[in-house]
Amino acid sequence: MRWLEHRIPPPIVVVIVAAAMWPLARFAPAVPLDDPWRWVLAAVLALCGLLVARAGVAAFARHKTTINPVNIDAASSLVTSGIFARTRNPMYLGMTLLLLGWAVVLAGAWTFLGPVAFVLFITRFQIMPEERVMTAKFGAAYETYRREVRRWI
Repeated sequence: MRWLEHRIPPPIVVVIVAAAMWPLARFAPAVPLDDPWRWVLAAVLALCGLLVARAGVAAFARHKTTINPVNIDAASSLVTSGIFARTRNPMYLGMTLLLLGWAVVLAGAWTFLGPVAFVLFITRFQIMPEERVMTAKFGAAYETYRREVRRWI
């Protein structure tokens, strides 16, 4: 299934997963979250997701490297500071938090499979191929970074 690597931009994967979560909510057992707290939790998750993803984009902009996840070969520098000192994939982590917020809004037990599916798909078809390219491009510096900073959190 290598043909899927770097084929679908991660924001499109988020939209597909979020759309798939909607019908799951109709048929899933409800998660017992009271309305005011459900919306607060969803908003906190979504806001954290946006902030984490934005921090990743801003770090890439500061280092003048591409944020295009489909053309990873265009990466011009290894970013290891800021949010990237805590997670190697802040943009994907942010997207996952957004999907978790959406799962909370939908409040169906099966909807929480959406963020799990996203993490599995993005890890296999986006992150692992990116790691191969980064290793080839940045060598020992990337290997050191990879050992010191977790892939997700």
